[in-house]
Amino acid sequence: MTEIGEARFRWALGHLPTGVTVITSTGPLGQPVGMACNSFTSVSLDPPLVLFCPAKSSSTWPLIRDRGMFCVNILGSGHEWMSRQFSAPRADRFSGVRWSGSDSGPELGDAAARISCAVTAEHDAGDHIIVVARVVGLAVAPGAAPLVFHRGRYGSFTEIPESAEVTG
Repeated sequence: MTEIGEARFRWALGHLPTGVTVITSTGPLGQPVGMACNSFTSVSLDPPLVLFCPAKSSSTWPLIRDRGMFCVNILGSGHEWMSRQFSAPRADRFSGVRWSGSDSGPELGDAAARISCAVTAEHDAGDHIIVVARVVGLAVAPGAAPLVFHRGRYGSFTEIPESAEVTG
């Protein structure tokens, strides 16, 4: 077996396509806070649980943790710029972003889907934290194509089959 270095590990896992999300919440002064995240997945159907993994070095995660609620904004095709903006260390990640407030956090305009969550548990995981949250609400934009990250590049699907959409 080959030695596992950080670069090789990242390269190998880059072969797994991931969706791209922006996790948003409301900061202590009522300001919107958010960060890009591609380590997001479903955990359980009953109860409905999801997880995401912020870096321990994140300055945004403590603000979201303190609120206890957040909104997962699943980005759609054409939102590469938004993913990059929410990934960059900048003073105003919401600059030029259309959004509206909600109980769980800012809902980004044109997101493919939005999932409102309440934090239920945190687990130590190396240089990251595994955050488990209960889903308390969701909304989906019918027919929206997702933004996908694969091998260091952004892409999307060109068509979503109607049979894949669920309405209940």
